[in-house]
Amino acid sequence: MNPENATQPLASVRQFSVLLSSTPRGAHLARFLATEWLRTWGLPPGVIDTAEHLVAELAANAATHGRLPGRDFRLALHATTDVLRIEVTDTRGDDLPRRRPPSPDATSGRGLILVEAFADRWGVALGPVPRKTVWAEVDLLPVKAR
Repeated sequence: MNPENATQPLASVRQFSVLLSSTPRGAHLARFLATEWLRTWGLPPGVIDTAEHLVAELAANAATHGRLPGRDFRLALHATTDVLRIEVTDTRGDDLPRRRPPSPDATSGRGLILVEAFADRWGVALGPVPRKTVWAEVDLLPVKAR
């Protein structure tokens, strides 16, 4: 075989997706399933811990703010050699996430602040109507010094 003409295999992409009930139990199950799948993929423990926090926040937001009776939310994980992407899709595309500073004595309202702190990037994708997907990415390769 001529090494100059050899075809390089495509980078491995690992994926997981599941529909869960828009309830606190569904959010808890999202966190558990994500953690277990990421362990089987052999990701470093620090990445798994970060992803666990991100999934917990995004799933809790979907179960709390994206909830419509009888509608589920979807958790999806995509890992390449470079990036882990976490997506949570709900059916409340009309209710976009907004980061607001919570009052000091508030017991909630810090979810997106945590997502912003843990993720390398995050955002929202609309559609198809009536859905929205809130996503967060974690870099798997160390950033090279400039």
